[in-house]
Amino acid sequence: MNPISPFFLVQLQILLPPASYSLESSVLEGYSHDESSQKAVMPLAVVWPENAGQIAAVLKLCNEQRIPVTARGGGSSLEGNAVPSPGGIVLSLEKMNTVLEILPEDFQVRLQPGVIYDDLNRQLARFGLFFAPGPSSGDVATIGGMVGNNAGGMNALRYGVTRDHVLRLQVALADGALLWFGTRAMKSSSGFDLVRLMVGSEGMLGIVTEIVLRLHGLPERRTALAHFPTLETAAQAVFEVMRSGILPGALELMDAVSIQHLNIFKKWSWPETPTLLFEFHGAPRGIAEELEITRQLCQEIGATTFREAASPAEREQLWAGRKEITRAEQDIFAGHIFFKGDIAVPLSQYVPTIQKAQNLAEEHGLSISAFGHAGDGNLHTTIPALPGDAEACIRAEKLMDDLIRFALSVGGTASGEHGIGLAKRKYLSEEHGAAVEVMRRIKQVLDPNGILNPGKMFLE
Repeated sequence: MNPISPFFLVQLQILLPPASYSLESSVLEGYSHDESSQKAVMPLAVVWPENAGQIAAVLKLCNEQRIPVTARGGGSSLEGNAVPSPGGIVLSLEKMNTVLEILPEDFQVRLQPGVIYDDLNRQLARFGLFFAPGPSSGDVATIGGMVGNNAGGMNALRYGVTRDHVLRLQVALADGALLWFGTRAMKSSSGFDLVRLMVGSEGMLGIVTEIVLRLHGLPERRTALAHFPTLETAAQAVFEVMRSGILPGALELMDAVSIQHLNIFKKWSWPETPTLLFEFHGAPRGIAEELEITRQLCQEIGATTFREAASPAEREQLWAGRKEITRAEQDIFAGHIFFKGDIAVPLSQYVPTIQKAQNLAEEHGLSISAFGHAGDGNLHTTIPALPGDAEACIRAEKLMDDLIRFALSVGGTASGEHGIGLAKRKYLSEEHGAAVEVMRRIKQVLDPNGILNPGKMFLE
């Protein structure tokens, strides 16, 4: 890889304050990877702009010099979305982390892309509001990263994914132009929906510099946990609850292996069987009725246990079970590589997909855990393998490949909420067919020199 040119360095020094860029190898190494298993790539430089004007100026310079730019939020991407493009720079949005304006009467907030999800909701809570999606990595995930990947989360069943909450965006295009897309109106039928085009584009069409989000009132919440003898009975409970007209705030499934990992890590004694975690949102009287109906349905279907959190502390403990599966597995399988999957399928195919994952793991002689957002068919899987066991790593990759293709074969998607990045490029055409060419044309129009996160999403 060629070192950064003297001309480019001089221009960076003109455009940015001294503390806003680095060429130090130790710094570059820290930004050479994300949380995926994709190979690290050392960037030429890391820049930390502090405002939209600086982002636009850096993009204009990079476009003129044909230098790739990879935007980065919290670095928690799981598909290689934030791995630097070879010969390029990383544009980190960490310093653009200000909530600019909370508009409680409009149920809106205006903010910079580097704001962390959990930090935002702490500020919004003072106004009785919250930004709903609920990613499990909310302590590190930035709003800009959520916009880039159209992130979902545990509240997506009731409230929708990130795309459903973005009203307006300021975007820096590849040539340095700064544009606003969308309005602050709660709906519009005026022109093409460029906001929804940008959400989920993984930094390949422009870099978001400011965001206006739609918010929801902070509801009363009640949480319950139910254990079932089989996946089939757990799935039947999901169907019956949703058919009853109840729309839970969250409806999460953990398989027996996930519960086993939690018991080891937390020193708990939960029944090691398929488990559903329900959360109900709304007014106190309404959610009390929803919880009681859900209890009756689960017991009729064959739940072995059903318990409601009796206090805020117990509610937090139940949610810790769901949120700490990954941490438990990292502790139990310390030193392993983790092959993680994120797919979504029609609800009727949710249990068959989990069963397919389990059967594939048995065929390949591997361990797999499965958990996810059961109410919207989103499944996460984790396969640990020792890095020195090349054969096991190959089998794990084959397992993931087989599982994704199974999801596609039953009408699902290769990525429910993590994006395509580097890891899932080969599935894009299988899922979208000739429509991928339309995506390429859009990319060509907005980024004719191909500097924005090149190499991602599309196979070259």
